Amino acid sequence: MAGRDERVVKVELGERAYEVLIGPGVRAALPEVVAAIGARRAVVVSARPPEWTPDPGVPSTVVRARDGEVHKTLAWVEELCRRFADAGLTRSDAVVSCGGGTITDAVGLAAALYHRGVAVVHLPTSLLAQVDASVGGKTAVNLPQGKNLVGAYWQPRAVLCDTDYLETLPERERVNGYGEIARCHFIGAGDLRGRPVEEQIAASVALKAAIVAADERDAGPRHLLNYGHTLGHALERATGYRLRHGEAVAVGTVFAGGLAGLLGRIGPDRVAEHRAVVAAYGLPTALPADAGRDPGALVELMRRDKKATDGLTFVLDGPRGAELVRDVPEPTVAAALAAMPVGEG
Repeated sequence: MAGRDERVVKVELGERAYEVLIGPGVRAALPEVVAAIGARRAVVVSARPPEWTPDPGVPSTVVRARDGEVHKTLAWVEELCRRFADAGLTRSDAVVSCGGGTITDAVGLAAALYHRGVAVVHLPTSLLAQVDASVGGKTAVNLPQGKNLVGAYWQPRAVLCDTDYLETLPERERVNGYGEIARCHFIGAGDLRGRPVEEQIAASVALKAAIVAADERDAGPRHLLNYGHTLGHALERATGYRLRHGEAVAVGTVFAGGLAGLLGRIGPDRVAEHRAVVAAYGLPTALPADAGRDPGALVELMRRDKKATDGLTFVLDGPRGAELVRDVPEPTVAAALAAMPVGEG
């Protein structure tokens, strides 16, 4: 399936293993992927215009996606499943997602539930989705009480990260994707600043693939991928998702460095490195004003994080590298928040 101009990362999960293709034009591999599945029909859920929605090579129905966190709901998943049924999709057929991370999440969950599981192929079209959301098999939607609280593990059959899509992104959306790449700096990917985007994507995906292969269902090392996300998710909710996911993770990464410093896990230079790496990608490093004025509300939102099983829980840098730190004292968390600059937005 791979060509000369593509980077290929394999997610090693035994019989559920699959390839992630990265490079310009890889969406053209979709018919080959669908044929390998053996599907006779497909439903393509697309947030992109027709000229950017690839043909799966079999009779298909295109469903226009509802993009954005506010549409990541169980009601949307039910509607998707109804559309699959209307299209005559069987357990042997395929679903294709074509859009950003919220599309990947919702379509992946619908595919996991329909007929108790139908094959899904992801064509992530945002940088954020290409480096993170499309890989690893986590699917979920939101509840009013929190983000990604209802979901399932459902691995795709393939992921096609076509970098041509990135040329169509608005600048803010392109920069938003670097939030996940910036946090990879502190969990084992190394310094990716200034490298070609295909290399940045491939390094981020390879890191995630290795972690997922070792811990598919989030019982151990997969928690490393949550670096910067505990505060990040809280900021998304506190701003009504005005702050985008990558931007929120970027601010959460700066906060994680400061909190690790207050706990004596890292020194001042490493704390400063967190801010420098995030800033180098053009990402925000300050708390947004509408959330930063109420640190108590942020602490309460962090308590509701799906990984917070033992008090306030964070993935933090330290002498042995990043690791899960449970039951962090609330006064220390509050002090780390108070030390963060507050922006104008």
